[in-house]
Parts: sequence; C-alpha cells; structure tokens
Amino acid sequence: MNVGAEVLCIGTELLLGEILNSNAQYLAQQLALLGVPHFYQTVVGDNPDRIHQALAIAASRSNLIITTGGLGPTPDDLTTEAIANFFDAPLEERPEIWERIQEMAAQTGRTLTANNRKQALLPKGADILPNPVGTAPGMVWEARPNLLILTFPGVPSELYPMWQQTASPLLKARNYGNGTFHSKVLLYWGIAESALATKVNHLFALQNPTVAPYANYGQARLRITARANSQEEAIALIAPVEAEILRLTGEFCYGADEDTLATVAGRLLQTSGQTLAVAESCTGGWLGETLTEVSGSSSYFLGGVISYSNDVKVDLLNVERQALDQYGAVSEIVAQQMAIGVKTKLHSDWGISITGIAGPSGGTDAKPVGLVYVGIAHPDGKVEAIELRFSPSRGRNWIRKATVMSALDLFRKRFVMIG
Repeated sequence: MNVGAEVLCIGTELLLGEILNSNAQYLAQQLALLGVPHFYQTVVGDNPDRIHQALAIAASRSNLIITTGGLGPTPDDLTTEAIANFFDAPLEERPEIWERIQEMAAQTGRTLTANNRKQALLPKGADILPNPVGTAPGMVWEARPNLLILTFPGVPSELYPMWQQTASPLLKARNYGNGTFHSKVLLYWGIAESALATKVNHLFALQNPTVAPYANYGQARLRITARANSQEEAIALIAPVEAEILRLTGEFCYGADEDTLATVAGRLLQTSGQTLAVAESCTGGWLGETLTEVSGSSSYFLGGVISYSNDVKVDLLNVERQALDQYGAVSEIVAQQMAIGVKTKLHSDWGISITGIAGPSGGTDAKPVGLVYVGIAHPDGKVEAIELRFSPSRGRNWIRKATVMSALDLFRKRFVMIG
C-alpha cells in the first residue's frame, strides 16, 4: 500500500517562533523508520478557517494526515472540532475519556472546569488514540475511504509514547509504508559545502542510496539515505557509498550522525588516557563549555583559564610581557605561550589556546576582525600555533563559535597524526 503522509502542526506559538517544532522532526524520523513516504509538512495557527484550508490541501494529496497540537482544554485548542467540522461529522462525548480525565485530576488534586470536558469529544466513528501520560487523547479516524487521520497533543513527552505504543504498531499492522528508510550523515569541518559537493558530485545521481549535501553554522554534511526491506539491508547499501565518500573526503570528515567535535575529541583523549587543558581569550570560556557538555568529560578535561586580559596571560599562563609588547596578544607566539602555559599550570598532556579579535571593534589593517590564533601544546613538548581568518560579516558570536569548532578540529587532526 503506497501512502503519502502529511504532518500538520497546529499552534500559533509555532508560527511566532515561541516553541521549536521538534514534533515535526520526530515524526519525520519515525515515518522514515516505517518506510512511509512523507512528502509535506504544514504549520498552521489556531484558527478554524485556516485549519480547514490546511486540511483541504492535505486531504487532496495525502492518504495519511498526522496532526499535532490543539487537543487541550483551552478555547484556542481547536483541532478536534475543526477536523470534525471539515468532514461534516458530529462530535460525541466518550464516557471512558471523561472518566479518565476525572481520575487523573483526582490523583493530582486538580480542579476541573467545564472546558476540560471538551477533551472527551471525538468525531463519530473515530477511535481513541490513548495518551498514557496526559489528559488529552488523540484519535484514529478513517475520515473517508483511503484517508487515515491520527491526532496527537503538541507536548512531546505525550506524543512520543503515544506514537510508540499505539500509532507505530497500528501503521505497521495496516501495512502502511514499504520497507524502511535509513540514513547516515557524515560530518565535516574545514571544507565548504560547495567544495565538498564537487568532490562527490558523481554520487548525487544515485537512486538508492541517495546522497545529498547540506550545511549548518559552517559545518558541512553529507546524508546517505537508503530504502530497503530492513535496517540491515539499508545499512549494507550505504556501506560502499560511505567508503567511496570517505576515500575522497576523509581528511575533512570528523564523524557521523550524533557525533560532535567535542565528543570525538573526548573519545580520543579517553581512549588514550590523556588529558587536556585550555586557555581562552576571545572565546571567553566557550571552548571549555563545549568540552564539558559531554558527559564524562571530567575524566580527560582538567579545566581552563579565561585569560581575557594581558595581565592574566602573564600572571597565570607565564606569557612573556615582551612578547605581548612586541607582537600583541593576537599573535602566533602568544598563542603558543598560552598553550604551553595552561598545559604546565594544570599538568595536562595537551594544551589548547585561543586568542583573536572577534569584533565588531578592535580590528586594524594589520590585524582585522576575524583574525584568530589557535595554539596546541603536544605531550612531547612540541608547540604550534595556527592562524585562522573568519569573515567579520558573520558577526561576533559566529566567529567565536567557529573558532571553538576549528580548535577542536585542529586538535583532532593533530592527535590522529601522532597516533
């Protein structure tokens, strides 16, 4: 049975940007796992007419409509009523729903209002999609031949178990979908999306698996997606394509899927039993924060020094005053001395330092905004500093974040080089 699914997310708060629409991402991932073709997503506010318009479009092109949001007790929760009105179906109160709502309220000592009773209403002929967590159930409804509607609350902690316990088994039992989709995302730093695409351009014509590039915040990615009868078959289809991509681009690829540069750096340190300390100027502790976002980082990350002023560089990191006077804080030699200084001070195996001009002020012709030096002190006593230049048009925070990512990537490459 070939089915085209459409996700309809209902809530004015989504349109205002007050809430991140994580439900759409989750549902897209789950549909892919089931092999259900998923062609459209729509976000619409809490307005009956606009919900009707969205339903009309969805019903004209999709066989499976999944809605999120608008199932609560407040006046702006309109989803169930709007769907029933669109398909000219009367609403009926389901006693078992109202009974459960009252039981949950009694357990928590909450007082119900008349508005709560609307959550017990479903279109005539619809089945209940149980909500094991909250008071708002969804529905499973064959609104017309070859059109199935599933509704979910907008709260992710309620939607997820409803999907796993009821919706996913139901779609499997009804043979929605065809096999499964599986994706692997290769992650890159230090290469532009366009340059990456040029290296693997011949692979974009593949039909199964497919290869697609995309970028986010300076990071390039290649997504390999296969469709097969099982996850194992899909993984086998992906494997030779992944190998070919890595043969062409491996020097820039730092990981895959849920990896981050921080988790990759952490694995290298943890596996080797080595430790790291950092000294930061223009990033103001961002590198240390990024490293400590990883659970278990205390086993390899010893700490850091935010040496924003020259006096701190001298007093805590033993940077030479003469080097600061002659070359300036943003210089190769100061970056080197900062890395050595923090490594020595905190007795770590590795030291990473960052010094630069993040802007928007402070730049000169000789040292423009976006100029950064990353120092790396190795376990064997070797020390180096790498010059980086970022476009000032990207803004201060972009430069700072890109610097942190670049520092971690440089560390990864140096670590791998020495084995």
